[in-house]
Amino acid sequence: MFKVNSVEIGGDNLFFILGPCVIESEEHVIKMANIIKEIANSLNIQVIFKSSYDKANRTSLVSYRGPGIREGLRILSRVKKEVGLPITTDVHSVEEVFIASEVVDMIQLPAFLCRQTDLLVSAGKTKKPVNIKKGQFVAPHSIGPMIEKVKSNGEDRVCITERGYSFGYNNLVVDMRSIQIMKSFNVPVIFDATHSVQLPGGLGNSSGGEREFVPTLARAAVAAGADGIFMECHDCPDCALCDGPNSMPVNEIESLLKILIGIKRIVG
Repeated sequence: MFKVNSVEIGGDNLFFILGPCVIESEEHVIKMANIIKEIANSLNIQVIFKSSYDKANRTSLVSYRGPGIREGLRILSRVKKEVGLPITTDVHSVEEVFIASEVVDMIQLPAFLCRQTDLLVSAGKTKKPVNIKKGQFVAPHSIGPMIEKVKSNGEDRVCITERGYSFGYNNLVVDMRSIQIMKSFNVPVIFDATHSVQLPGGLGNSSGGEREFVPTLARAAVAAGADGIFMECHDCPDCALCDGPNSMPVNEIESLLKILIGIKRIVG
């Protein structure tokens, strides 16, 4: 167990990573952060806010990527200072790791880059907690070397996020056994309930998704022992500039979180 600011990672209570997939505008991010903070206060839960300054692996060249690292981090710093939520975001290069570490409370490594040695080692050098999103191509029992790359510089605050496995073309499937397997490495395990229902490249020039299955998978993951739940959310998912098909409507989040908290109490 460790802390990201005041948020306990791997403790007795379930924690959440919530936010829109990408920074669409400063106004939108602050609006979403305030909604999420209200939900956190209402349910007395621990939340880390997540949004990306750059979606570097979009399907199409013309897809919206975000405002870029400098402007994006400036906006995220407002979330931390004015809204009062810890923040995390994806990094894509060694240079970005050190720039982002000056602002964020936890470094997040994208699934497609989860085995990049220089990236993992650099993340460990920042002395910030690190969340590795396990790639769709990595077996749960193969995460050990990824963890050791981060820990090679003495940073032990590492967690792993499960987000499904490639299953044929344009589809993902979740094996809940992976949560138990990865917890055997003595790291907190997070379940990404929204990217796990993504249909990668399923719409041709963008990814599709089946958000109706997010609650089902989230409930199953908590019952299977997940320490935290990652969910991207949006006030209008059908209008979102990235990953709308697999994002949860933010007005449906609170009721789902109540159920997940109840399941966590039952399973201990």
